[in-house]
Amino acid sequence: MGARNGTRSCSHEGAQGARDSQMTVSLVDYGLGNLGSVANMLKRVGVQSRRVTTPEEVLDSERVLLPGVGAFDAGVRLLKESGLHEGLQQFARTGRPLLGICLGMQLLVDTSAEGSEHGLGLIPGHCQRFVESPRLRVPHMGWNHARALRSDSLLHGVMEDSRYYFVHSYHVVPSATEDALAETEYGNTFVSMVRRENVMGAQFHPEKSHTFGMTILRNFANI
Repeated sequence: MGARNGTRSCSHEGAQGARDSQMTVSLVDYGLGNLGSVANMLKRVGVQSRRVTTPEEVLDSERVLLPGVGAFDAGVRLLKESGLHEGLQQFARTGRPLLGICLGMQLLVDTSAEGSEHGLGLIPGHCQRFVESPRLRVPHMGWNHARALRSDSLLHGVMEDSRYYFVHSYHVVPSATEDALAETEYGNTFVSMVRRENVMGAQFHPEKSHTFGMTILRNFANI
């Protein structure tokens, strides 16, 4: 795998646009994810995308985006049934960029309190549920900030007041604090972005986060 933090970024907008047009992001189609919205947002930032449904297609990719909505166990089972579970693990070992969003980020870790299946295990950690109270509704739904914990190429050009759209009841707790890339306040602080070498995750929906999400997707296409 590559360097933990990543250093590649574009020096000016013209060069960035030229590079974006040459990049292709493979979207993992395993039955749980709004791939159309993600593809449309990538197109808006000048990035081509294609749907992949087999481990062979995943391994033939330049970079892979794993979307997802729904339950952890359902996601893991669908990945295993299609062979994509092992295919994604093999892809991560090549050092090429892999980004999980929403449920896709949760699937990157080992386990979840939501079920009993074993995730991809690419980032050591687990998922736990928000504790509901009269003052804290679950799921966490709506716009919120994600505060960067360190400099990273995935966050290049991201402003401090950037806001993202969240819909989730569970959140990732990485085993190693250095794998946390950004955090968000909702009752307590939780990790909303992770990165371990070439494997990255965002709990929010970048495809629903307007210009803020476009920046994240553009950066991923250029890593």
